[in-house]
Amino acid sequence: MVAFAVLIFIFLGSVEGFSTKMQSCTYDSTKLCKPALATAGFSTISFILGAITSVVSGFLGMKIATYANARTTLEARKGVGKAFIVAFRSGAVMGFLLAANGLLVLYITINLFKLYYGDDWEGLFEAITGYGLGGSSMALFGRVGGGIYTKAADVGADLVGKLERNIPEDDPRNPAVIADNVGDNVGDIAGMGSDLFGSYAESSCAALVVASISSFGINHEFTAMLYPLLISSIGILICLLTTLFATDFFEVRNVKEIEPALKKQLIISTALMTVGIALVSWIALPSSFTIFNFGVQKEVKNWQLFLCVAVGLWAGLIIGFVTEYYTSNAYSPVKDVADSCRTGAATNVIFGLALGYKSVIIPIFAIAISIFISFTFAAMYGIAVAALGMLSTIATGLAIDAYGPISDNAGGIAEMAGMSHRIRERTDALDAAGNTTAAIGKGFAIGSAALVSLALFGAFVSRAAISTVDVLTPKVFIGLIVGAMLPYWFSAMTMKSVGKAALKMVEEVRRQFNTIPGIMEGTTKPDYATCVKISTDASIKEMLPPGALVMLTPLIVGIFFGVETLSGVLAGSLVSGVQIAISASNTGGAWDNAKKYIEAGASEHAKTLGPKGSDAHKAAVIGDTVGDPLKDTSGPSLNILIKLMAVESLVFAPFFAAHGGLLFKI
Repeated sequence: MVAFAVLIFIFLGSVEGFSTKMQSCTYDSTKLCKPALATAGFSTISFILGAITSVVSGFLGMKIATYANARTTLEARKGVGKAFIVAFRSGAVMGFLLAANGLLVLYITINLFKLYYGDDWEGLFEAITGYGLGGSSMALFGRVGGGIYTKAADVGADLVGKLERNIPEDDPRNPAVIADNVGDNVGDIAGMGSDLFGSYAESSCAALVVASISSFGINHEFTAMLYPLLISSIGILICLLTTLFATDFFEVRNVKEIEPALKKQLIISTALMTVGIALVSWIALPSSFTIFNFGVQKEVKNWQLFLCVAVGLWAGLIIGFVTEYYTSNAYSPVKDVADSCRTGAATNVIFGLALGYKSVIIPIFAIAISIFISFTFAAMYGIAVAALGMLSTIATGLAIDAYGPISDNAGGIAEMAGMSHRIRERTDALDAAGNTTAAIGKGFAIGSAALVSLALFGAFVSRAAISTVDVLTPKVFIGLIVGAMLPYWFSAMTMKSVGKAALKMVEEVRRQFNTIPGIMEGTTKPDYATCVKISTDASIKEMLPPGALVMLTPLIVGIFFGVETLSGVLAGSLVSGVQIAISASNTGGAWDNAKKYIEAGASEHAKTLGPKGSDAHKAAVIGDTVGDPLKDTSGPSLNILIKLMAVESLVFAPFFAAHGGLLFKI
């Protein structure tokens, strides 16, 4: 991070040759603006602030989760309702912490920078974009590192424990069991938290950059200018109200009520939020204003902006529910996948892949419609606020998302502590609901990433002074086709990293079972620490190449090929990344729940597929193991690839516009 901060300062400072003189503004050459050196310095500061906020959020989230998991197990003795409340409230703590931290730091930063910039809002909000870059670059390492950590342990524990030794999941005799449980927190809590924080910071930054060159910025209307932050703050209040519905107004009494209670959270928060946005739009915005649209100012009414945000908000809900339909074992897609396990692992894999590809259709239409509506009404600003609308209920989204790993760990603790079968059943019920909500959370993250990166792309194109991106020029087209390849390259790296780390883990677990006497009898404890060390070392070492790929691509393309090619690369990576991300996450989620469906044996159909240890179950476990790196490493990290490249291009846009495209200048 430190090295990258220095890079930002050097690149942006060199735009005007490190001069400290005032210069004419980018968009209005009659006025004087603060020097590029100042923007370089302040961008670096906001970058570091974004990174620190992201790290702190992930750290606190993991702390809360590890406090909560044992408490959830203990509460499960009193009944499923009590355990649900503990797990849900702990998740909510993390959600609110993150939403509030992101908002607070951003607001303070804007006000402090304003002391220096004064009336030069264009420079001020250009410097703020560093905040989004910092948040996302940390999220990249959290997601990739966390994903490699958790899946190496998970795959290693499953392959040897379940398939070779026939011991149940989370059995304390399995040497990789601690690493597996720690991994859930690293990937799903620290990773997911910093990922959504990154989306949130970037969509705010994209909206602010476009607004600063629209009538809000030109006429210095501070309230209207901070409309993106007002959306998020009303979101926090609405989510506070919404959480009470799960814990206080209605109590969860039995297993069947868990999943509906979590799904109601999403619906209630979305419905209330629509009203909240209407209020904010009515109070904060003037009735008519203009928005910068590629060189011209476009007339917009305040109700049109409200519609942009609402469209994003409801698109998020649709994506969430489609994801749930394809990954929950209550519906036919997962049941079909489970049924295909009768004939072995191969058919399971085929059905699972087909399900993932099919699940892309509706989310893409939802994203496409929201892009069309919001762009028609309010150009690029509309898309940025649509992304913010999708993320406005982030506190509730994170609450039901962090709930998953907490209840998963609670089940692990119950198994390892040798608690009664009844308690394990209760924590399993909590965990099954958590699996589905985790899939919904990933759907949200991917959908918002698509909108965010499009908004950032628009801000980048405005800043780099390109009026149109023409696909038919060779410069742009080569960028497009290379950009579309990047998500595949990135996925290849992350999948292979998980495979390599899992291989080491499997060898270590086998070695312990074979050489340490008394593990299977339960008389001696396995050496958990070695397995944890394998996961930790692998994740730290293996996250550097994919991270470097994402961080360096925009720099190399921008410097050597210029802004037109870079705009092609961004568009290409966005278009192909979204598809792979959605299909990978849903395929993995479906395989996981197909396995759980067979294990639970709740319906007649599930019972015919056999108890744990039957052939169909073994086929399901293989599918689940293949799906693990898909749904927890490469899928979710792709949405960071899309966003990070776009926000990085935006931050470095002044440099690329001034000095980029060296190869075409020769």
